[in-house]
Amino acid sequence: MSRIGKQPITIPSGIEVSVNNGVITVKKGNNATQIDTKNRVVAEVKDGALVLAPIGNEAENKAFWGTYRALANNAIVGFSTGFTKRLEINGVGYKAAVNGDVLEMALGFSHPIKFEIPKGISISVEKNIIAITGSDKGQVGQVSAIVRGYRPPEPYKGKGVKYVDETIIRKAGKTSKK
Repeated sequence: MSRIGKQPITIPSGIEVSVNNGVITVKKGNNATQIDTKNRVVAEVKDGALVLAPIGNEAENKAFWGTYRALANNAIVGFSTGFTKRLEINGVGYKAAVNGDVLEMALGFSHPIKFEIPKGISISVEKNIIAITGSDKGQVGQVSAIVRGYRPPEPYKGKGVKYVDETIIRKAGKTSKK
């Protein structure tokens, strides 16, 4: 039994969920997300909640039960509250600014780094904190990983782009011999 899979997902008001031929569709306004279960699980809407169950007794279908439940829950939570990742920039002269749909960063290179903001993602910069928000959890995580990858934090001084809740294990510098 999947502990995650057997929990029903409550559907908040303003969000429509429908199931058609193994495809779960989550809608809010003009935005929609589809999750194709590839007929590994049975999904149905009952009493304002989405309930999933595995098809048959195969181990593979039971394994996908919790996965598809988590994907459907992420889609519903994304449309109701959204997801946010916060990055912190540390370093002398390191800065970021949003110009239109481009994130411009000065990260110690000889040139500025320009990152085009994808559709469905909004980025805001306040002092040295970059906030990345969106309704798709995977896309928010991917964009934040790309931005962090331009200058990952280094272990000696801690300079670079890091997640706000990330801790950098610092190394001791060189010591002189006397």
